[in-house]
Amino acid sequence: MTARMKFICDTERCIDCNGCVTACKNEHETPWGVNRRRVVTINDGIPGERSVSVACMHCTDAPCLAVCPVNCIYHTEDGIVLHSKDQCIGCGYCYYACPFGAPQFPETGLFNHRGKMDKCTFCAGGPEPDTSEAEFKKYGRNRIAEGKLPACAEMCGTKALIGGDANVIADIYRQRVETRGYGPELWGWKIAYGKPKRGGEIKATGDAPRENQNLKDSQNDTGRIPT
Repeated sequence: MTARMKFICDTERCIDCNGCVTACKNEHETPWGVNRRRVVTINDGIPGERSVSVACMHCTDAPCLAVCPVNCIYHTEDGIVLHSKDQCIGCGYCYYACPFGAPQFPETGLFNHRGKMDKCTFCAGGPEPDTSEAEFKKYGRNRIAEGKLPACAEMCGTKALIGGDANVIADIYRQRVETRGYGPELWGWKIAYGKPKRGGEIKATGDAPRENQNLKDSQNDTGRIPT
């Protein structure tokens, strides 16, 4: 069965150290002002304060994928949401559609003047050949092609942030909850991986081209998509 790669952030373990943020920027050498991952504190300074590491959640029914007018966003076979910067026109629709604020732009401005969109790639690169120089310059390091997990999850000191096969990381969290005797609802889990809000079955499963894409588009060339 094809893996469905996902993130979990255990808010009971996150200590707001920003190690995941630093690891991401160091691994991918992202430009100044672009943060693919960030740590957000909820209920700051009051009882119930929690910190959570936020980035692209690689949604099952990704809203960014649905609204992109040039179809530059796609699912890989592993369920990772990637995009083609060569096709991106910088319209910002994906930014407004994303419930996690994942899409980033190097510039601020009007339509088509904010640069190419950048976001978390689950350390899976982009449509260029795996581990190539062109892929690194546009999307950062392709750790998935190297058989590794995302840098942010590997560098988390408390293992609050875990990423990988959905069944494996869900089982890890379940064991933690059983050991603690309690566990808060997973932040963002239902939004990212729940049933489609528009109803019906999920069409973008990663195992075939979307109906509104041309077969010769780079994101539909399975030989160039990281798996």
